[in-house]
Amino acid sequence: MTNKKKALGKGLAAILSSPETDITSKDISGNYVVGAIADIEIGKIEANPFQPRDQFDEESLRELANSIEEQGIIQPLTVRKLGYDHYQLISGERRLKASKIAGMEQVPCYIRVANDEQMLEMALVENIHRENLNAIEIAISYQRLVEECQLTHEKLSERIGKNRSTITNYLRLLKLPPAIQLALKEEQITMGHARAVINLDDEDAQSKIIDRIIKEDLSVRQIEKLVKDHAEKGKKEKPSSTHKPLPENFQKAREELSKKLDSEIDLKRNTKGSGRIVIPFKSDEDFRRILDLLGGENN
Repeated sequence: MTNKKKALGKGLAAILSSPETDITSKDISGNYVVGAIADIEIGKIEANPFQPRDQFDEESLRELANSIEEQGIIQPLTVRKLGYDHYQLISGERRLKASKIAGMEQVPCYIRVANDEQMLEMALVENIHRENLNAIEIAISYQRLVEECQLTHEKLSERIGKNRSTITNYLRLLKLPPAIQLALKEEQITMGHARAVINLDDEDAQSKIIDRIIKEDLSVRQIEKLVKDHAEKGKKEKPSSTHKPLPENFQKAREELSKKLDSEIDLKRNTKGSGRIVIPFKSDEDFRRILDLLGGENN
C-alpha cells in the first residue's frame, strides 16, 4: 500500500491533496468556493467528460445503491467548481450513479481546482487502479495518458507505480487485430495468451491460434510452443517461398545457352526483371574455350 501511495504522489494524489487545489471557505452568499467536504445537490453535478469508462455493471450498481441506502457514502466524490453553484465530477462516477438509484438528493464531495488536462489525468489514473478492468481497458488508458497528457513511458511509470516493461506490454496489446482485442476484452483469452501470439507477424496464424485457445482451452505454455513451432516452420519455408520459377522463355534461353557453351548455366531473375547468369568452368582451358564461344579474346 505504501508503494502505491508514493506512485500516485506525483500524479493523482499530488493534484488532489495540494493546498492550491483545496477549497476551504464559502463565498459571501454561503456557496462553497473551495471546501474540505461539502454536501452538494446531485442535480448540480455534471458528468466527467473525460471519464474513460463508459460501461457500468447494473447489478453491481444496484448493490452499491443498496449499501448507500443503508450506510450512506463512505468515500466522498471529488468535483471541480465550474461556476456559480455548478460543479463537474472529477472522480466517483460509479458512486454518483448508485446515489441516483438510491434516491439521494445530495452527496458528500471534495471540491477541487483542476484544468482539463489534470481532469483527464486524474480520471485515467483512477480508472487504471480499478480492480475489475480488463487488459484492453488498461492499455487504452495508458495510451491516452501517453498521447493526450503527453507523458513519456518513464513519467507514466512514476504516475501509476508500474514498471516501464509492464506499460510496454500493455501498449503492445493494442497492435493486435480487433478480433483478438475483443476476445481479450471479453476474457475469452488471457493477457498471457495475447502476449504469446503478438510475436506472430501473420494475422491469419494469430486468429487460428486464438480460435484453438477458445475451443480447446489451451494453456499459455501450449500457445508459446505453437507460436515457436510456427516461427521455425516459417524459417524453413522462407527460402523456397521466395524462389520464383523462371518464366518459360527464360528457361528456354538457359537451355539453349547451356547447349551452346556445353556447360550447365545458372540463370536467376527476380520479379523486377533483374538477375544474373552464372557460367561455370572446370579449368583454365575450359574457361578459354567458353570465352572463345562467347566471342571474347583468348589471353
